[in-house]
Amino acid sequence: MVRIVQQNDWVVFIIIGCVLLYIFMLLYLHRDSSVKVFLMQKFADSSNNFLSWLIVSSVFTVLLATFISQSIPIVPKKITDIHLFGYELNKFGFAFLSLILFYGLKCILSYLFYAGTGSNKRWKLFQFDASKFYFVFSLLLMVLCVYQFYFDFNRLKLFDYYFIGFVAVFLFKIFFYILSPNQILPEKWYYKFLYLCTLQFTPVLVLWSVLYF
Repeated sequence: MVRIVQQNDWVVFIIIGCVLLYIFMLLYLHRDSSVKVFLMQKFADSSNNFLSWLIVSSVFTVLLATFISQSIPIVPKKITDIHLFGYELNKFGFAFLSLILFYGLKCILSYLFYAGTGSNKRWKLFQFDASKFYFVFSLLLMVLCVYQFYFDFNRLKLFDYYFIGFVAVFLFKIFFYILSPNQILPEKWYYKFLYLCTLQFTPVLVLWSVLYF
């Protein structure tokens, strides 16, 4: 039996591209800042926050799609039947498209929620703090992608640890948002509760059902 060695060079190209984007962001958008300076920077001293948020969001989405693509059981037939220029979406493409739609819709709904609750001034603070959280998370994803694609491991056992890890990260994000010194969530406690339930917990469950059921 001949074993075909899987080529994972595309993972290296993705990671290198993401690193270059972060280098560009730190050098040109944040005045030659280091990672530590970027993470410790206060909102009043920051600049180009919207562009930084876009870059961090893009990098995080690509890396997360790369990471979870190996755990997706199948690509739905309705997706594989769609052909663009003779190509069909593989597991990475399906994961990336799902995450783009997920985070795009979630961002729009979050903005409408902030605007509807009179918390427009906190929206920029939310983007600022969220960028830092997802920046750190994306660095972790780079390491996990290298480990997953280039090292031998018990896949089923490791995915159990991944699941526990992602739950822990998700819970940490919730507390990070709640306890942020910038007070990024809406002022009223019931708006905070409504945001966490409708735009944090529920969307994750929906995304999980799309990718794995």
